[in-house]
Amino acid sequence: MSSSTTEAGAAASAEPAGTTPPVRRRRRGGLRRLSGRDKVVVALLLGIPLLLDLAFVWVPALATVLLSFTKWNGVGSLSGKACLPNVPSILNNGCLYGVQNYHQAATIYPEFWPAVRHNLIWLAVFIFVATPLGMLFAVLIDRGIKGSRMYQSILFLPVMLSLALIGIIWEFMYSQNLGLINTVIGRNGNSNAIDWLGNPHLNLWAVLVEATWRQAGYVMVLYLAGLKAVDPTLREAALVDGANPWQTFWRVIFPVMKPINIVIMVVTVIESLRAFDLVYITNKGVNGLELLSVLVTSNIVGETQRVGFGSALGVVLLVISLVPISIFLYQTFRREAAE
Repeated sequence: MSSSTTEAGAAASAEPAGTTPPVRRRRRGGLRRLSGRDKVVVALLLGIPLLLDLAFVWVPALATVLLSFTKWNGVGSLSGKACLPNVPSILNNGCLYGVQNYHQAATIYPEFWPAVRHNLIWLAVFIFVATPLGMLFAVLIDRGIKGSRMYQSILFLPVMLSLALIGIIWEFMYSQNLGLINTVIGRNGNSNAIDWLGNPHLNLWAVLVEATWRQAGYVMVLYLAGLKAVDPTLREAALVDGANPWQTFWRVIFPVMKPINIVIMVVTVIESLRAFDLVYITNKGVNGLELLSVLVTSNIVGETQRVGFGSALGVVLLVISLVPISIFLYQTFRREAAE
């Protein structure tokens, strides 16, 4: 018998009869107490992103809301007259202006309502054209068709390009004299050439084709990620029950991808309402291409530099973007609670 066995037996015999050796309890969940160094690391990891978020998102957002109630022409500029009687001057030489910026935008600013209408059209095209198109691409590629990886790369390529570069590419496509489209339809270099970007009745739809080309690839990638995460047994069960591919997708697969649908809805609303690059490159948002984002930029950093008025337009854009997102999330979570 070894010495270790002898020592273990002696220790066991030394314990009083009827007692069990003490058991060292572990903390619940196996977690250990954080040391001082760990707390510092956690504070840095959480604090730095929080400070950056406050500095670059929340503070500018709140400042925009406050500036929307003022008449301020920028740092060091003079308004020339009092905005409201008996109101002290604030923000350098600006002054409180109440809701006059919002009133002027809705009543006497001629570009406001066309911009709102164009933003809503942009949103509708993204929801009813770009999103279903991206979903179709994702379903076809997920079924493993021949050359699916090549198609996925081709369709995702516009997402990798900047919006400015996309605008330049499509300018060559839409050019009145040397454009590819006019050349294909036989109207290049003659009096019947179509001015796709200069005609106020056509330019919005022409730019929406550019935006849809990019947005469909973005939605495709998101839906592909959702389809890859679906449990394969759901498809097998639907196949056993006799469901065809159409029924399997809409009644089994699509409801399971509810988190992806929420993400895509939020992304679609944000992308449609913050559209700026393509329109600004085309003709700086004039002549039938007015958008709220372009009006905000032209009023804040343009020649007029009406910071207060541009901030009011930015707040309107924020409210418009929050309304559909809030309604969609409310309906989704209420349905989940009811289930």
